[in-house]
Amino acid sequence: MHLYTERSQLLKQQPATWLITGVAGFIGSNLLETLLAMGQKVVGLDNFSTGFQHNLDEVRSRLGEAAWERFCFIRGDIREPADCREACTGVEYVLHQAALGSVPRSIEDPLTTNANNITGFVNMLVAARDARVRRMVYAASSSTYGDHPDLPKVEDKIGNPLSPYAVTKLVNELYASVFSRTYGFKTIGLRYFNIFGQRQDPDGAYAAVIPKWFAGLLKGEPVYINGDGETSRDFCFIDNCVQANILAATADDAAADQVYNVAFGERTSLNELYRLIQERVATRHPAAAQAEPVYRDFRAGDVRHSLADIGKAERLIGYHPAYSVRDGLDKAAQWYMEKMIG
Repeated sequence: MHLYTERSQLLKQQPATWLITGVAGFIGSNLLETLLAMGQKVVGLDNFSTGFQHNLDEVRSRLGEAAWERFCFIRGDIREPADCREACTGVEYVLHQAALGSVPRSIEDPLTTNANNITGFVNMLVAARDARVRRMVYAASSSTYGDHPDLPKVEDKIGNPLSPYAVTKLVNELYASVFSRTYGFKTIGLRYFNIFGQRQDPDGAYAAVIPKWFAGLLKGEPVYINGDGETSRDFCFIDNCVQANILAATADDAAADQVYNVAFGERTSLNELYRLIQERVATRHPAAAQAEPVYRDFRAGDVRHSLADIGKAERLIGYHPAYSVRDGLDKAAQWYMEKMIG
């Protein structure tokens, strides 16, 4: 964490202007909170397709009006080039989080996923290039590894994509590489591995497992596990993800024009994850201790196991995740229980 602390202190001394796309979303709002707390100026772009006003309201209430005055919100859509151009004006760093996530959603509606994740991404690249921003950091995805069997996942070895969503994220990396070679525009892609934490939405058909399971156990509703529960993921707490974004934006140019895994570097099975969440919920909601999950069919497009090698990010951008899965679940549990129990 030494380098991140050093960068944070430097940013406080020399504030910059940042653009966060998807600012009302889970990751975007956490980035917003951290940057405003560091004294930065932030422009936020969102169309509220998957983000929420209440995420922005929570940041405002936590930080106060003085910090909030350094935030400029633009309600707009990355599929509209004019909105991207407006958002990039006067910006030094772009943190591009806006996208339509979810493998199942992309299988059901590949056209909308393509429009947001590819057309929207190119619109942002062009706008950021034309505005001469210092660097654009974008949310890539571990889904890019596809059917490649090796564990842990290393950045230069990928397989065939297993979903339309994975295709869009691979195309993002290809476009970023072309913009680097053709225009000299600096980008860094962060391949996220199952990010979780406060403000991750538990509702909706495409909600991630951790918020969905917290909500189910707190409300006494069924919790579903796809497959036999031995599927494993490299779950990564949101504060680690925020650290990676800020380090990537401010890293030396030698680290640019590459992609990096953002994860904790540890595998957790779905069965183990369920028990960890159950233990935490039961401290405030004892009935959860007796709840058993409901197993159902494996989900189309899912890989069986995922584990990241984070060595490249450690070496080149100074990333050192500060929160383990258990540490992150402790913090996430506090947030979900406050929101759902009070």
